[in-house]
Amino acid sequence: MRRRNRWVKTLFWGTVVGIFALLLVVFSGVAVGAFEQRTLPVDQPVPFSHAFHAGGLGLSCRYCHPSVERAAYAGLPPTETCMTCHTFIKPDSPNLALVRQSWETGEPIRWNRVINLPDFVYFHHGAHVAKGVGCADCHGRVDQMAVVYQPQAFTMKFCLECHRNPEARLRPREQVFNMAYTPDPELGKKLKEAYAIRSAEALTSCNTCHR
Repeated sequence: MRRRNRWVKTLFWGTVVGIFALLLVVFSGVAVGAFEQRTLPVDQPVPFSHAFHAGGLGLSCRYCHPSVERAAYAGLPPTETCMTCHTFIKPDSPNLALVRQSWETGEPIRWNRVINLPDFVYFHHGAHVAKGVGCADCHGRVDQMAVVYQPQAFTMKFCLECHRNPEARLRPREQVFNMAYTPDPELGKKLKEAYAIRSAEALTSCNTCHR
């Protein structure tokens, strides 16, 4: 009887451990997949070239992403933003057919997300901009991308490297949207103090990014 009970307990706990291990593998795969590097460009419903608009024309990130300085999400441009120029510039271009349709119907354009962090990661664009972290540090040289892609994998390692040593990436606030700016670590030390950036211990605390 004891031998039978022992066998039942072994079977029970073996099943529990097996299910737990299976769930761990599945959810680890989901988590890893969310942070994968997307080196392939993400097609959009409207062929918008960041290389032309940001690189060639010199449009600031803020023109199309109006909430990037104050909100968690950078925001997407409403059709009105596009039509500010394209009411007069190439108004009949076939590439802008969906923009004109959106303008006439009031139905927003459904842009495809390029970077999609999982729900368990908290990221605030405004907080990073205010502390002197440049757009290019995460998004790469968008001003050179005809079609935007994710330039690097947003793993925990990637975030922690910056949070442990923010001085290496900091820049003056007026240079945050300058894609070509190269951070100076020595200046970064002064900016860390000037911008009241917390210690590495605080920045690497779990609840900083997981809330």
